[in-house]
Amino acid sequence: MSLVIRDAMEMDIPEILKINNHEILNSTVNYDYEPKSLEFQMDWFHQKTKAGFPILVAEKDGKVIGFATYGSFRPKPSYQFTIEHSVYLHPNNRGIGVGKLLMEKLILIAKNQGYHLMVGGIDANNLQSLEFHKKLGFLEVGRFKEVGRKFDQWLDLIFVQLPLE
Repeated sequence: MSLVIRDAMEMDIPEILKINNHEILNSTVNYDYEPKSLEFQMDWFHQKTKAGFPILVAEKDGKVIGFATYGSFRPKPSYQFTIEHSVYLHPNNRGIGVGKLLMEKLILIAKNQGYHLMVGGIDANNLQSLEFHKKLGFLEVGRFKEVGRKFDQWLDLIFVQLPLE
């Protein structure tokens, strides 16, 4: 197996879109309801790159199997040193260390860019993601009850954070 973690390129967007839409349609990992279009995902890519936010992909044997990124936590100036991250993997490539490699590189980039804190929102039913984040040093800092609704059920959201300094 040849695994590479690298910066995403425009040519990766269709595969990123497939991974993203799979989660939208099949899980509560992503709280969106409707699949995204290629145009939407391209715009997302260009906005993130223009803002200086990284988008990393994991490529296994020449195929994109996961991605990770971060962006602004909130739009107010006092939050400028806090970022919120996302990491998504193709379902057949979980539990083999790909997410860890993506996150380690993403964390390093965030430190190098001078950010103070990385946060993440995790669906409370996604215990694997919570444990994954804890192993990376993230701490659970809050639980919000029934803040989301998807698949005719109320969803609880867990916030985790990692100090970067």
